[in-house]
Amino acid sequence: MPQPKLFRIIDKAVYEYNMIETGDRILIGASGGKDSTALVEYFANRKKQNRERFDFAVLHISSDHIPPFDKQLEKRFAEWGVNLKFVSAEVLGRLKPGHKMNCWWCSTQRRTELNNYAISNDYNKIALGHHMDDILETLIMNALQKGELSTMPPRLQYDKYPVTIIRPLCFADENTIIEHSKNHNYVSYTCSCEYQDNSARKEARKRLELLTNGNVSEKIKLFEAIKNVKTDYLP
Repeated sequence: MPQPKLFRIIDKAVYEYNMIETGDRILIGASGGKDSTALVEYFANRKKQNRERFDFAVLHISSDHIPPFDKQLEKRFAEWGVNLKFVSAEVLGRLKPGHKMNCWWCSTQRRTELNNYAISNDYNKIALGHHMDDILETLIMNALQKGELSTMPPRLQYDKYPVTIIRPLCFADENTIIEHSKNHNYVSYTCSCEYQDNSARKEARKRLELLTNGNVSEKIKLFEAIKNVKTDYLP
């Protein structure tokens, strides 16, 4: 049986950026959404293929302001042979007086817990569910708000920690993931907490769609452009 389209796209990213290597211990951050669920399914499938000898685990960071992980999705993970682990983080409780709760603070605290868990349990890589649209939106946000050309790289070795971040969905556009999730009947959770403030990312998403006309091939070209920088022809 041929691999699903999404898995073939992930295979390309894994090969190009050498994301999965023999001896790896990889920790996948699972939010309960379609992106991280697709990653979990892919890793479970790849593990059975024995292309590399690696181990992986799946971790959900629960917190004091979001609903618990969906039991149906947890059961689905078990069907894939995946044992979901949980760590709790008091995201609201860590907020300093006078500071406003927002998505950035939440994601930062959850990422900190992922890093701490990975280091404490000897995982050398953390797999995150950021896809191509996320990466290009971040590029636009950083260029227009910070005045710098930067984004989330597909593979990033931390300077201060013995952990490498990998983003196997980097070549996958969001619509391809949505289509895969529908075809595979995912139970998907979307954050709907009262502290959401994604106005900057929503605006970047609109600008990306206007720039590319929502065309996947043009998004791919834009992604390739940031891999093919001609510094001699820049200020």
